[in-house]
Amino acid sequence: MTTVTRRGEVVRLNGELPSVGQTAPDFLLTRTDLTDVSLADYEGFRKVLSIVPSLDTPTCAMSARRFNQDATALEDTVVLNISADLPFAAARFCETEGLERVEALSMMRDRRFASDYGVLQLDGPMAGLSARAVVVLDRDNSVIYAELVPEIRQEPDYDAALRALS
Repeated sequence: MTTVTRRGEVVRLNGELPSVGQTAPDFLLTRTDLTDVSLADYEGFRKVLSIVPSLDTPTCAMSARRFNQDATALEDTVVLNISADLPFAAARFCETEGLERVEALSMMRDRRFASDYGVLQLDGPMAGLSARAVVVLDRDNSVIYAELVPEIRQEPDYDAALRALS
């Protein structure tokens, strides 16, 4: 079992983040228009999975803005912001923030994503939400970068994640 911290307090997670070289687990997530998607919907693209607890927190919002900014330079790549937020809230956030280069996906219908990716928080005030992580996949859904952010309130290493795509 993996742990991270939130404000210095230890938070247990349900498992391990997929490792570099592994095939990423498939998922069922919901877009802001309420349609469901899986990895197959992004076939042929490289994928940056920006996994966050909620876009309604300052660090998650900063992360979404940063990946939206950096996404313009990425060819054949989709950036997916994945959270437990309802699609309505995620759509409102993206519209308010002017985020047009990232896609917000929700675990609304299927929380297995957090379990399958080993980021489900088991205790603490945000139990049931995901920890903060970034997983980068190649076109064949093989993990080429994985970062579990050790302190939930800390931003991920954007540069390292994007370098994995070079």
